[in-house]
Amino acid sequence: MTDSQMTPPEPTGADRPQPAAAPVLDEGTYEQLREPRGAGRLALDGRWHQISPRYVTSQFLQNGLVLALLVIVVLVLTLVLDQTWAWIPGGILAAVILVTLAILPRQARAIGYMLREDDIVFRKGILWQRIIAVPYGRMQLVDITHGPLDRAFGVAQLKMVTAAATTGVQIPGLTQAAAESLRDTLIDVAETRRTGL
Repeated sequence: MTDSQMTPPEPTGADRPQPAAAPVLDEGTYEQLREPRGAGRLALDGRWHQISPRYVTSQFLQNGLVLALLVIVVLVLTLVLDQTWAWIPGGILAAVILVTLAILPRQARAIGYMLREDDIVFRKGILWQRIIAVPYGRMQLVDITHGPLDRAFGVAQLKMVTAAATTGVQIPGLTQAAAESLRDTLIDVAETRRTGL
């Protein structure tokens, strides 16, 4: 037998071993993705990754500051300037902020993303669900943003922009390390998909 007959063929496609997920993506995140309570949900292959619980703390603080400012404005309008009508819009806005704060932890647990062979899948929502798949080759920009309070809690938001405005995806509440690792991975994979490699 010659050497060429003894050499096993190279694995291709599904036979090729898949690399393990980077541990930085799941470091300090929720342990289990909250799924909707319906049998009609999509069953996708791959592994879901989630956001950091520090996102909830950051959002609580930001919404709490907005609520405190709203209370101060309403009190000044009603007690100092004798504008009693301010109680109605102030009460409505305060109720909206309080409801948002009440459902925020459940919403954060429902946010997840999955890296697949040809695209990234993003999902959010319990009652009103949004699941979107963005092909790597269509990504034009991958951006990381974080405000002062986000930086204080060590979280960031990763934004992926495509040619179609409706397929833009924003993943909030990523840890700084996860956001940077995910950005670099998406840029590398997007380059190979665009060039056809």
